[in-house]
Amino acid sequence: MNSGTETSNGNGSGSGAPVEREPKHEALRTALTALIDDGLAPHEALPSERELMQRYSVSRMTVRRAVERLTQEGRVYRVQGAGTFVADPATISKSLHLTSFSEDIRSRRMVPDSRLLLLERTEADLDCARDLFLAPGSPVVHLERLRTADGEPMCLENVWLPETLVPGLVDQGEPHSLYGWLERAGAAPETADQTIRATVVGPREAGLLEVPPQFPALLVERVTRDIRGRAVERAISLYRADRYDYRLTISRERRR
Repeated sequence: MNSGTETSNGNGSGSGAPVEREPKHEALRTALTALIDDGLAPHEALPSERELMQRYSVSRMTVRRAVERLTQEGRVYRVQGAGTFVADPATISKSLHLTSFSEDIRSRRMVPDSRLLLLERTEADLDCARDLFLAPGSPVVHLERLRTADGEPMCLENVWLPETLVPGLVDQGEPHSLYGWLERAGAAPETADQTIRATVVGPREAGLLEVPPQFPALLVERVTRDIRGRAVERAISLYRADRYDYRLTISRERRR
């Protein structure tokens, strides 16, 4: 698990090119991933920080960086005062990092897919215009998709994008990656304001998500901005509450 840069040319002359080694925290993350995959059950505890430091001959900081990466990927979760535990792969955990649905699902080693329900040019109504900082009636692209993981419905997603950022999207059909389109337009997603509320599904949503009517769900509303602060995406997503959760790391502010 050594880190840093090593120089080697095979003949001792010192003229060889630098060979980049994998950072220690990434090597430890790989080792812990293998440890999980080789038999740790969901909700089983990982070894303690001290045990990992001794077993892999790394620092506490290296352990914490590796565990933080696994937490972001949804492979593990932490319980204050109790330790770090293997996440249940049946639940898709969303962190506070700005990631797409496909990225979330792939991080769980599942296959993301979608079914296009609607792709149209339309005019921004008052709510859409407010969120995207457009004049009411401005042209926007509206997509509705049923998002799946390993073929199982997870989320009903509605997205609105300023058409000026994605010209030709409607004519091409469902994009492989919306964020890819935005990046090519010079509007790569950078930050987002997000609201999460508990709700229940109606008859149409229940049929698409393959759950009973009035089934619990998470309603997530998001406005995404690029590095210049422009609103580039408005999204309203309905997640099955039995298969999706949000994990937050919070801290108590010290009183002075």
